[in-house]
Amino acid sequence: MDDLNRPNTGSGTTSGFEFNHPTIISLLYLASYFTGITAIVGIVLAFVWRGEPKEAWEESHYQYHINTFWIGLAGTVVGFLLLIVAIGLLVLAAVSILVIVRSVMSLLNAQKHAPMPNPGSWLV
Repeated sequence: MDDLNRPNTGSGTTSGFEFNHPTIISLLYLASYFTGITAIVGIVLAFVWRGEPKEAWEESHYQYHINTFWIGLAGTVVGFLLLIVAIGLLVLAAVSILVIVRSVMSLLNAQKHAPMPNPGSWLV
């Protein structure tokens, strides 16, 4: 019997991509590199959903996402200010990489339903 016609055995294991709340926020942060605005939607959702966590592992993700947003915003402002002295491009690149890495780490942990190891950290 192929996978499409196989009956559900109730084992609880899925191999698909799950759109849980932390995953949605991570995807919004990553999409902001193309749209420029979805990170704001992501931070609003992080604050709203933080007040009503469904599972214990999600709580660490919300704090991690909130810190990621503020890292990105502060780093972008500093980077633009430092464009005057020509190191702003390096700061902007470093902040972009950090935000992308943090978003992907949260995305991967959210798919495994694992909490973030150090949600209060401002680094990776």
